[in-house]
Amino acid sequence: MNWCCSIGRLVATSWPGSATRAVGRQGDRAAGQDLRNAFPEMKGFSRANLMYMRAVAEAWPDAAIVQQAVGQLPWGHNLVLLTKLKTAAQRLAYAHRALEHGWSRNILLMQIETRLLEREGRAVTNFAERLPAPGSDLAHNTLKDPYIFDFLSIGREANERALEDALVQHISQFLLELGAGFAFVGRQVHIEVGGDDFFIDLLFYHLKLRCYVVIELKACAFNPGHVGQLGFYLSAVDSQLKAEQDGPTIGLLLCKSKNKVVAEYALRDTNKAMGVAEYQLIESLPAELQTSLPSIEAIEQALSRPDETEEE
Repeated sequence: MNWCCSIGRLVATSWPGSATRAVGRQGDRAAGQDLRNAFPEMKGFSRANLMYMRAVAEAWPDAAIVQQAVGQLPWGHNLVLLTKLKTAAQRLAYAHRALEHGWSRNILLMQIETRLLEREGRAVTNFAERLPAPGSDLAHNTLKDPYIFDFLSIGREANERALEDALVQHISQFLLELGAGFAFVGRQVHIEVGGDDFFIDLLFYHLKLRCYVVIELKACAFNPGHVGQLGFYLSAVDSQLKAEQDGPTIGLLLCKSKNKVVAEYALRDTNKAMGVAEYQLIESLPAELQTSLPSIEAIEQALSRPDETEEE
């Protein structure tokens, strides 16, 4: 990476032996030709590569930054940061997160496209009042709003059980969307209180917060009555599952939509730590589009045919 930036800085200013200033396409071509002549055994001096090297060097004029987060990422990661984000602050923030969690290039791209960092810490919570610092800040920043479930092939009208089924079937992607630290404990977790049976939608344990996290799914707009049900589950988990060294159980209501003011009022006087956030699904294709698409069988037949263009 440092080498790429060094080449990019030279191309951005001037290139020894080039007939033109290394600005724009003609300069990139001239610099590339000179590099190929000087180092015939080396590859990667195409005009496109040099253009990216110059762009990266201009994006990161501070060599110290390059040697830290950005310089530790592969070249492909840096191209994603360069082409998908506009400001140095955004690029550096996502670079640090990619290093921290070991994101692949595709995961980095997905997190940028779903605006991960912009969604973190946006849920309505009462953590500041119900959890001790600094754990309250960490817990608040752990929750997002909205949660993006675009990996689920269900429509927006899916009920709570269908949503729960789909999330569990795609648990790896669900955990990725929840964020680092979440460990899946179970679904429809049975608890018995006073001889009556109750079932928690989804139960997790957060390794950094050292506490259980109860997630309740609501395929409807947020209703203040949901807070009472979730608070009951939190009390039950604290009483029956929480170990002495665990922190207070926190809850997350994932709703189809919410009125932020109503949610803030609803959480104000409850003595349990909880948050409210929305989830978003991608609509299924309309029927008229589905009928115009090729079937799976047609796609398989097309893929099994030899590529006739290869002989041309």
